[in-house]
Amino acid sequence: MNILVTGASGFVGSSLCQSLIKNNYHVTAIVRAKNSKPIASYVFFKTFDADTDFGDSLKFVNIVIHLAGHAHILDDKNSNALAEYRRANVDSTLNLARQAALAGVKRFIFVSSVKVNGELTEN
Repeated sequence: MNILVTGASGFVGSSLCQSLIKNNYHVTAIVRAKNSKPIASYVFFKTFDADTDFGDSLKFVNIVIHLAGHAHILDDKNSNALAEYRRANVDSTLNLARQAALAGVKRFIFVSSVKVNGELTEN
């Protein structure tokens, strides 16, 4: 089984890659920074946006586990901050999902661990 993990150098991604490899899965990682050191069989360095070509990293992949994204609006004083946030998270995710479907990927798992409940949760 060939699994592609985006955000593989993050807290969740690095642990996931280690666990998958330990359980004999073939793992391909996509990370943003070249100094990232996730554990994976293959590592691709990509900037996520609506135009990124994922073709090379989707070859022979059965499952995509998508963990990459921006957790916070970094410049909330910018009048385009929400549009930038959506482009980084929504548009790039749709781009990856569409390319994965075209590449024959059978399962796309999208994980969001920050702000899934909004800005506040009640106790």
